[in-house]
Amino acid sequence: YNAQAAVDASSQVIVAADVSNKSVDKNHIKPMIGKIMELTDEVPKEVSADAGYFSSENVEWLKDQEVEAFIAPDKQKHNKKAEMAPRGRIPCSLSVIDRMRRKLRTKQGGRKYKLRKQTVEPVFGQIKGARGFRQFLLRGLEKVKGEWSLICTAHNLLKLYSAGFTVSARS
Repeated sequence: YNAQAAVDASSQVIVAADVSNKSVDKNHIKPMIGKIMELTDEVPKEVSADAGYFSSENVEWLKDQEVEAFIAPDKQKHNKKAEMAPRGRIPCSLSVIDRMRRKLRTKQGGRKYKLRKQTVEPVFGQIKGARGFRQFLLRGLEKVKGEWSLICTAHNLLKLYSAGFTVSARS
């Protein structure tokens, strides 16, 4: 199963989560954005995702939804310093993949893409490491979706508690 989570960059709270039995990540962008819009009544301003989610179709679709995409078109090598982008506007004549490569080489694009490492990756690390979740215990897509939803809810409750969020009881 392929578990996904959309995470708010400022709080590391999971905004939307889903599980699929399809292994190809690029098929998950549209449903996840739809889920975010359904749950929050808002279109996200930006999306940052790794190379598995890249496709020209996804980038164009996000642009049509007025969501700024920061999706690596190529797998990133660890500890490899990215070369700087040429100065000036990104030429419209470049293909979608070349435009994204250039965008991610800009200071702003690189900074926005790196946020992924501080946003989504730590959440999955906390779920795996601190909470000990390494595999689904249930079988069947619907049961696994329920299990993932419970795990994400527990993560969010712990984040909210750590941030000092409390609920007062009414009498």
